[in-house]
Amino acid sequence: MSESHEKLTLFFDSTCPLCVSEMRSLESLDLSNRLIFENIYSGDFCERFPDISQRKAANTFHGRYDNGDMIFGLDVSVQAWSIVGKNKWLRILRAPGFRIVSDAAYRFFARHRSLISLLLTGKRYCDSCELKNSPLDNPKQRVP
Repeated sequence: MSESHEKLTLFFDSTCPLCVSEMRSLESLDLSNRLIFENIYSGDFCERFPDISQRKAANTFHGRYDNGDMIFGLDVSVQAWSIVGKNKWLRILRAPGFRIVSDAAYRFFARHRSLISLLLTGKRYCDSCELKNSPLDNPKQRVP
């Protein structure tokens, strides 16, 4: 993950309370405006990003640098937090040995995030989650 990349687009699930909470935190800390937040359930997502599968993005966090390079899963979270200069301890999750375990934990979280969200927040899904600077479309259908 190169520091030479100027911007990172985060393709996030606006129906997930935990995901939106993380995006809100990142948005509030992104003083350099290097993060771009894209709701995968916005009405025009598929037209604006025909190269990104909404279904795959719903199952695995996607990020794209301004040069077009893609990153996925925990790599996106770690890089986003690095860009805002916080939670630098997350980098250990990408170290050899830790990576295998943390990637397995991420896949478990991603697969069960609605139940985990229900347990942690009391809400399985967000119906009207918004980021401060970018209102989100309210999805009528979720991609399974």
